[in-house]
Amino acid sequence: MRRRLALLMLALCALFAAPVLAEDSLPPAPYAYRQLDDPSQEAKAKALMDTLRCLVCQGQSISDSDAQMAGDMRNVVRMRIAAGEDPEAIRQWLIERYGDYVSYEPRVTGLTWPLFAAPLVMLALAFLLLRKRFTGKDAA
Repeated sequence: MRRRLALLMLALCALFAAPVLAEDSLPPAPYAYRQLDDPSQEAKAKALMDTLRCLVCQGQSISDSDAQMAGDMRNVVRMRIAAGEDPEAIRQWLIERYGDYVSYEPRVTGLTWPLFAAPLVMLALAFLLLRKRFTGKDAA
């Protein structure tokens, strides 16, 4: 009986300790925190990184995030800027790879146009409703 209880306790401890094994033990991406030697290229990279969303944190740009994926993305941006690639081409590559959500500057596409049109439609509807309400004749 004691042996079964000990095995049960050991199994429960192993079950509750399992999330620790899922922790990422990889080191950060190489050169993830290294800046480019050319100040103008670093300024381009920083400007681009400020407009890209961290996919892990979702509320921070990749330049502000400490997530490993953000470090990898910073590394990719810096490597491509150093290779002479245009920042807009890098943004398009990241959007193709991760989707429109990665950019803080969304583009109007066939899928996203309702998001841009909805506020205008709602303003027009509110204007029509308010105009009807305030221009109506009082019965009294």
